[in-house]
Amino acid sequence: MPAEPTLSLPWPGARPLPDAFFDRDAQLVARELLGKVIRHRVGALWLSARIIETEAYYLVDKGSHASLGYTDKRKALFADGGHIYMYYARGGDSLNFSAQGPGNAVLIKSAHPWLDAVSGANALAAMQRNNPDSQGQPRAPERLCAGQTLLCKALALKVPDWDARRFDLQRLFVEDVGERPQSIIQCARLGIPKGRDEHLPYRFVDARYARHCTRNPLRRGQVEGHDYQLHALEQTQP
Repeated sequence: MPAEPTLSLPWPGARPLPDAFFDRDAQLVARELLGKVIRHRVGALWLSARIIETEAYYLVDKGSHASLGYTDKRKALFADGGHIYMYYARGGDSLNFSAQGPGNAVLIKSAHPWLDAVSGANALAAMQRNNPDSQGQPRAPERLCAGQTLLCKALALKVPDWDARRFDLQRLFVEDVGERPQSIIQCARLGIPKGRDEHLPYRFVDARYARHCTRNPLRRGQVEGHDYQLHALEQTQP
């Protein structure tokens, strides 16, 4: 099992997000997680992926797990911001972070492999071994984390290891590496059953990576102002 959280940085200059980042409105957290990097240490390697797609959920939202009521399995959703909530979706693992207010959370829908001095070619190769394609061959990097279960598989994140846990700076956390989307696409969430608030525009996508997320919101036939909204962001120094 993961060790208890520690305050010591995993390497000099690391910039883990504090719990206060998550203890805010779920939509705000969902937007501001775009560009942040998930870090998961497996053995000697830090497997890393830049978040490119998120979805916000609320207790009062019929599409949320929390709307079904408190259970021991869902207890992380009812804890304060910064708890990890994992569950199985279509046979794979899914990663969520609790936000401010009981039952509110953000689902990490997709990401893109992140390479830097901490996570190099060996880490990417390990992610490709974790998540090969249907023929057993390495997936192209842009397809490795293109969905919530693919993301967890590539990063070796498992429900039994991390559900209802806190971040552990020696094992798993989210880092601000100074990346900011230039624009964000906002649209309806994916896979919400009819009649369960499927229309709510709580899905957020980094426009630069729209082709590499779960489903491209800019695909042919989608109309700005009807199917999605595009928000340009001011670029500031991190």
